[in-house]
Amino acid sequence: MRTSRIANFYKLNLVERIKLVKEFSDLSDEEVEVLRSSGGLKLEDANRMIENVVGAFSVPVGIAANFLINGKDYLIPMAIEEPSVVAGASNAARIAREGGGFQANSTEPIMISQVQLVGVEDPNRAKVEILSKKDDLLRIANEQDPVLVSLGGGAKDIEVRVIDTELGKMVITHLLVDTRDVMGANVVNTMAEATAPRIREIVGGGTVYLRIVSNLPVYRLARAWALFPSEALGGEDAVDGILYAHAFAAADPFRCVTHNKGIMNGIEAVVLATGNDTRAIEAGAHAYASIAGKYAPLTCWEKNQNGDLVGSIEIPVAVGIVGGATRHPQAKVNLKILGVKNSKELGEVLSAVGLAQNLAALRALATVGIQKGHMRLHARNIAAMAGAKGELIDKVAEIIVREKKIRVDRAHEVLEKLLARK
Repeated sequence: MRTSRIANFYKLNLVERIKLVKEFSDLSDEEVEVLRSSGGLKLEDANRMIENVVGAFSVPVGIAANFLINGKDYLIPMAIEEPSVVAGASNAARIAREGGGFQANSTEPIMISQVQLVGVEDPNRAKVEILSKKDDLLRIANEQDPVLVSLGGGAKDIEVRVIDTELGKMVITHLLVDTRDVMGANVVNTMAEATAPRIREIVGGGTVYLRIVSNLPVYRLARAWALFPSEALGGEDAVDGILYAHAFAAADPFRCVTHNKGIMNGIEAVVLATGNDTRAIEAGAHAYASIAGKYAPLTCWEKNQNGDLVGSIEIPVAVGIVGGATRHPQAKVNLKILGVKNSKELGEVLSAVGLAQNLAALRALATVGIQKGHMRLHARNIAAMAGAKGELIDKVAEIIVREKKIRVDRAHEVLEKLLARK
């Protein structure tokens, strides 16, 4: 039986890890070679993706193991340069398995595109008139992408808002578009541009300016929750410490932004690994955290009657599994490793990863402190910066961690002594 519960996965060497992932995900030899080649992006392909290309930049891709989401096992690719993130997510997922794993659900993949109309004499009358022509506007929008409509997607509804600004009232029309398995920015932008002239015609005047996607997709949400047994976390004190840490974040924006940043460490690592838009996800998440008028945690933590910890999360997830940078060679392989069937499932995985990452960070903060595990991993980077290679990296790292002197100058001194003994 295929399982993501892999004991001591971190102790395997690179070859052994790749072999295990290949078997779990049924990767071809060519796909394995993409992993080995640090992404497989050719410069001529990169040159077609953005302007003024001179090279490509790689970040490590690690595998978060142990994830059980809605009864399905996942190995989760995470592209990130920060130590302890992959390890933290894997460990939190292992603890969640003891409580039955993560349960997740999501809404339909509805994106919002905005059409800005200004200079209207009677904005509230304009709102009513635009809404009265909803069917006509939806028809125009859907004519822009008949393939999307044939797949069950397309423009589904319209909202109109009258907002006050420093330059006067504006009439903002929202097209609500089901983008299916693409992120959808290009689709909804095209629909907004197509419907804008008709909106102005309906109103009988005004000037249209912006016709653009919103990166606050309040109708495209993913949620996850999990039970973390008290004993597996370290007992009642650990549970209470996590609850106090959450209360701190809920009361103080200086703490809350770091709380949410930790959540996004995990989410964005998967978003990047799958070729999705990290900036859109980051912007949407922090805006959603503020949607009630106060910046708040994206997660919620409680203690049940048995003393176990229960966590939940709700996040906006504008992601896709086709289109855009998901065609990147590494992204395609990572999506295959992940094994998601549609964008909704990818969003649900992201919500579970975010919850796991938050649990890992809060547990460390509330017990041993965040630096103990993080600096142990960071010590290897310091050793390499000091010039250590191969097995000497681990030897130098071990010594400077034991001494609690995780600095490049000390690592260099330790390395020189080890080399002198040879």
